[in-house]
Amino acid sequence: MKTIAAFRYLKDLWDEKLAAGLDEPELLRYRSNLLGADLRITNFAGGNTSSKVTMADPLTAEPTEVLWVKGSGGDLGSIRRGGLATLYLDKLLALESRYRGVKEEDAIVDLYPLCTFGVNPVVASIDTPLHGFLPFRHVDHLHPDWGIALAAAANGKEKMAEFNREFGHRLAWVPWQRPGFELAMMLRRTVEENPGCDGLVLGGHGLFTWGDTQRECYLNTLTVIDQLGQFVQDHVTRKGAGLFGGAASEPRDDRSSLALELLPCLRGRVSQQRRMIGSWSDAPEVLRFVNSQDAAALAHLGTSCPDHFIRTKIRPLFVPAAPGDDASALQAKIEKALETYRAEYAAYYRQHAQPDSPAMRDANPTVVLVPGIGMFSFGKTKTESRIVGEFYVNAIHVMEGATALAGGAAVKEVPQAGPAAPCEAFQVYTNYVALPALEAFRIEYWALEEAKIRRQPPEKELSRRIALIVGGASGIGRAAALLAAERGAHIAIADRDLAGAEAVAQEARRIAGKEAVAAVVVDIRNREAILSAMRATVAQFGGLDILINTAAIFPSSPTGAIGDAMWSTTLDLNVTANYLLADEAAKLMTAQQLDGSIVLTSSANAVVAKRGSEAYDVSKAALSHLVRELAVALAPRVRVNGISPATVVKGSTMFPRDRVIASLTKYSIAFDPAASDDQLRDLLADFYAKRTLTHQPIDPEDCARAILFLAGPHTRCTTGHLVPVDGGLAEAFLR
Repeated sequence: MKTIAAFRYLKDLWDEKLAAGLDEPELLRYRSNLLGADLRITNFAGGNTSSKVTMADPLTAEPTEVLWVKGSGGDLGSIRRGGLATLYLDKLLALESRYRGVKEEDAIVDLYPLCTFGVNPVVASIDTPLHGFLPFRHVDHLHPDWGIALAAAANGKEKMAEFNREFGHRLAWVPWQRPGFELAMMLRRTVEENPGCDGLVLGGHGLFTWGDTQRECYLNTLTVIDQLGQFVQDHVTRKGAGLFGGAASEPRDDRSSLALELLPCLRGRVSQQRRMIGSWSDAPEVLRFVNSQDAAALAHLGTSCPDHFIRTKIRPLFVPAAPGDDASALQAKIEKALETYRAEYAAYYRQHAQPDSPAMRDANPTVVLVPGIGMFSFGKTKTESRIVGEFYVNAIHVMEGATALAGGAAVKEVPQAGPAAPCEAFQVYTNYVALPALEAFRIEYWALEEAKIRRQPPEKELSRRIALIVGGASGIGRAAALLAAERGAHIAIADRDLAGAEAVAQEARRIAGKEAVAAVVVDIRNREAILSAMRATVAQFGGLDILINTAAIFPSSPTGAIGDAMWSTTLDLNVTANYLLADEAAKLMTAQQLDGSIVLTSSANAVVAKRGSEAYDVSKAALSHLVRELAVALAPRVRVNGISPATVVKGSTMFPRDRVIASLTKYSIAFDPAASDDQLRDLLADFYAKRTLTHQPIDPEDCARAILFLAGPHTRCTTGHLVPVDGGLAEAFLR
């Protein structure tokens, strides 16, 4: 292959100095990472790379050929050496003698572990034989949008020949075939029948390229993909405003606010079987597609590349929105469109399911398209919801390219047709060819795909749930945020101190992942500020399942006297603010039609009268009763509970140094004035602990565990309840 010195779209990222110090497996890892770093080259977890490496057999010490190939489920952009499968090449090739035809090809997969080189637990993917049977040392199998656009065009084979002439290539065409052993045989045969070919276009699927060295393979791949980009984009440019049949509507100026209104509603409707996390995009290519004349027809036709629809399902939900629709009208159209979508998905399953097929999965969409507004995407995590959206953007690019490649006369025999599916099985719209429904089903409900799903680790207690933790910058709120992160929740940490909230968010991200945690500012005395924090949570994750508030004030003054203004402020912050938070959270939870949970923070002081803390004690007594009132008012959809801790000194902003010293002095506890804040707090906490039955100081983590117990799924029948976290404070026993 003649590689090009300069690329129009891609960039040669190869570092010769870095590569010089790497062995062949590390070079494969390096090559994979470079390719996977650009979504135009391949999508997340898509594609495969391989190298055939001569190594010493660990038993005989004799040189042997080993196939190193990306393991099942790996992502090229982030894969490490430990994610590569290793197989004796001769044993893999010997499996051809065991092959009994396409109807029994899945049985061959069970033999891949017997070909493993070394003690390697990485599961070989179904694409393994595709690499093993190609007679090239280094192979890349990728899903670039430009390549799939050609592969999904009704005149794709004709356009491939035109591309070959224009750019001096010798790409060869392979009809559609599901990945597996049969496709490996077809690839080898195509290469044998086309001597000198420098790449393979898989109908409806993707691209294969290769090279004699790691560097050559990388450059060959970049060259073909960049030139395919030039070829396809030139056609797109010529299409101009006529792309996708031209515009049918315009992007709405109010799309951002409408998206925030629709997201909780949408999330609730698609989460009827299992909760989902949501994302929204109004990227230019998304808006151009959803607002086009052909969007509804193309969207319903479905995607072509298997890597796409495994994430996006066979098709998205297209909502026939009109330019003047308000949120209420849009929600009504969403409800109606969802009914149709679920019915069509169930019919798709019934039509193609076999007696041994896995049970029907969730019939709800993972991608929702709304003209004027954009695209909503859903997944079990924020990362997955984003990736699902990225995959559908890939699909949009494919449809864009395939339709732009349309020629004059309509194609009568699509080149994707072959042994796996006859011509009449494929649907074509404006030159775009979608995968036949039966072929899509055979991949979506493939026993091997089901096995991959079952290999995934079990989900955590709060997985798929969204928690807004108010007062999360310190003390109990911080402990609750970190524990919620450990238990799998998506978290928005809200506090008046945004810098403090962001610091805790950074801690939580190290536990839960960088996309699972957000920090927002809030003043809980102000309903608009609360609404803003909740909108930020919706924008980040799609909705709200859990509200936790630990923010409160303990009024103090140099003289010990509490004035009218401080009394009012205490009640505003400790009582009214909790009502405002719960009121707004309940609206979100009602819109979702999903069960929600609210946990508020009261105090043992609610039932223990003390001199000098009247404002605080009264406010907490009112809050305890507010918990019961809210439990009644918000039932049955939303549970409302609270905790009643005794004094928590550690990490609390209510215990600055001067208050700690005042308390130590009040109780005649000796202390060193030079001691640190934490040392002084420990002295006071130990004093308080000795007044309890357990003699244990109460830490923020003790309160956090009680909060998340009440917030989580293990207390689905508990509401209107206050759990004491007071070490056994006899004075606080209810009477």
